[in-house]
This record gives sequence, structure tokens and C-alpha cells, in this order.
Amino acid sequence: MPVTTTPLRWDIFCNVVDNFGDIGVCWRLARQLVAEHGFSVCLWVDDLGVFRHLCPEIKPNQLLQHVLGVEIRHWEGDVSGVTPGDIVIEAFACRLPEPFEAIMAERHPRPVWINLDYLSAEGWVSGCHALPSPHPRLPLTKYFFFPGFTEKTGGLLRESDLESRRQAFATSGAAQSQFLDELGVRPQRSDSVLVSLFSYENPALLDLLDAWSGGRQPVCCLAPSTRHLAILERFAGRPLQVGDVVEKGQLELHLVPFVPQTDYDKLLWLCDLNLVRGEDSFVRAQWAAKPMLWQIYPQEGKTHHVKLAAFLDLYCGGLSETEAETARTFFLAWNGESRITQALWEQWLDILPRLRRHACSWQKKLIKQQDLCSCLVQFCRSKL
Repeated sequence: MPVTTTPLRWDIFCNVVDNFGDIGVCWRLARQLVAEHGFSVCLWVDDLGVFRHLCPEIKPNQLLQHVLGVEIRHWEGDVSGVTPGDIVIEAFACRLPEPFEAIMAERHPRPVWINLDYLSAEGWVSGCHALPSPHPRLPLTKYFFFPGFTEKTGGLLRESDLESRRQAFATSGAAQSQFLDELGVRPQRSDSVLVSLFSYENPALLDLLDAWSGGRQPVCCLAPSTRHLAILERFAGRPLQVGDVVEKGQLELHLVPFVPQTDYDKLLWLCDLNLVRGEDSFVRAQWAAKPMLWQIYPQEGKTHHVKLAAFLDLYCGGLSETEAETARTFFLAWNGESRITQALWEQWLDILPRLRRHACSWQKKLIKQQDLCSCLVQFCRSKL
């Protein structure tokens, strides 16, 4: 593998589509490239306002800024005078500005060009991972790089110290109490199932809230104010804001602040069940080694259900037939394939101890793979 004598320079382009998912992945990747590999990274983002929710240090009106060692540029057309880095990443099929592609073609040596694609457990991914795609006009080659759940893909984003930080938090009651205090939450009952809620505008949420409120075991739900707020207000029958608490039956619903990305892992580590969406929170929920429920990003024609089914085939592999059926039914109902009922929630509660063990074993299996950032670095160095 060729070794460079100076740190590589990376350009990462992110078009904010899935609200927090796309920029969430790109921001984690950029920080890891700087912190763990010592590279210089420029992150191009077209919506700094959304970005600020994940990183409060971001100044939305500032075209060029530096945060945590990463150069951040507002992606707004004019790229004249910019020298592309050694590696250029277009994340999630966003299209590079044509003038930037032309500058890349003039650079010697030409940059390694990566299309970092969406995460999928579908079987075809391993066959397409790392395939080249020549530019139709310019002397450039783009490589498709797929995150994934097997060694034949690019792996999943994971910082080198993530597991040690998780274990330290999990074994510290003081750290957990401090984090709850920061959220302004103190669950009323110690036997509550603690849940984090991060979803799109999901019609199934009303059914789930009803199931929680009428269930046999108390539920304490921590919900940041995001795209599901209107549904929560409909359930509560009144406007809601951060700090509000809704109590109905067995459910205690807390509207909590939207935490920065650096604190989101603590929320996942804290809870007994994590409801996540898109890609970034989906991956972090798996590293949290806790039971989860994933709302996949909806696509036209329900093509997202194919991706969901492929993941469930992998994820449910270590469960018994009955446990797998309950888990699969709950995932599908959360994604609109059927109704979430009181009976389904009670069935899920029945297998909760087994799901906890399964989440730990699934995480241990994934952690044996090389992480996405390291896979990217190794691949790009081989192409320089």
C-alpha cells in the first residue's frame, strides 16, 4: 500500500436530504478522519441551519468556518479558486458541481473520487462495492463505496474509542443521573421501560403511544422536538414545548432538548428501547447494544421495504422463530405494513430480556468488522 509523506486532504460534499441523517454521517466521518487519522478535511454542506442542530458551534451565516479541526464551507455554487483535495467524496449520490469536476480533471495527480452510498443489507451491495465508474467526458474515475454489515462491504462508522466510552457510561450511575438532569428528566417510576423516540412523521406513532399508555408496564418516553412533534401534540391534545411532560395511563412522555450529536450516544446507551430513523441514528442504535425499532426513510413505491426486509433477515438471524416473528412484525408495523396493537406491544415486552441479549450479541458481531472510516482510508490510499 502506498504511503504518503504528508497528510491527505479530503473534500466531502453533503446535500442535506434526510434532514439529519446525511449530514449526521458526513459530520461523523469528517471528525474521525481528522481526529484518528490526522487528515485535513473540508466538509461542503448546503444547509448549515440543519447542521447547527447537530453541532451548536456552527454559524449558519458564515460561509467558511472551522469546527473541531474540520474546515466547513457553505456549498453554494462558486468553486473558482478552490483546489480539490487528494480524495473527494460525494455523499449519498449528491452531484458535485460541474466546475469542481473540471478542476479535479486538471489536478495532477487526480483525486480519488468516491461516491459514498447509502447503507443497505441487500445482497447485491457486496457485488457493487468498490466498483469503478469512468466519467463520460473527463479523465476521471468514480468508485462506489457501500457501507454494510459484512466484510465484503465498507463496514459501519465507528470511532476507535466508542465501545470503551459506552461501557464507562453503562457502569456509572452518576454519569447516567447527570445526563438525565441535563435533559431535565426524572422518571417517576423506577420500573419504567425507558424509551428514546426519534422518528419521521409516522402515523403508527399514535397507535404506539396508545399501546404504551394502556400497557401492563409503565413507559417513560424521551422525545426531542423534531418532525414527530405534531403527532405528539395530537396525542396530548395541546401544544407542546421542550420541558413539557404528558402523562396518560402507563405512559410518561417527556419533551426533551434536541441534543448535539456528541451527546446522542448517551441517550441511546441510557434507554431500554431506542426508536431511530434514517441512517445515522440507526447505526448508532446498533452500537448502543440495546433493543431498537427502525423507521427506514420512506421511498416511492415502498422500495424501502425491500431494504428493511433485507436488514431484518440479518438482524433476526440469532433469534428463535417466535422471537424473530414478534420482532419482525413490530418493525414492519412501525413502518406501515400493519397496525401496532396492544397485543403486539405486550408480546414485545414478553421477549424484552431476550432482545437485550440479542442486541449485545449483534453489536459484538458487528464490532469485529473494520470500521467504515478505516476501510475508506485503506481503499483510497491503494488508489493514490
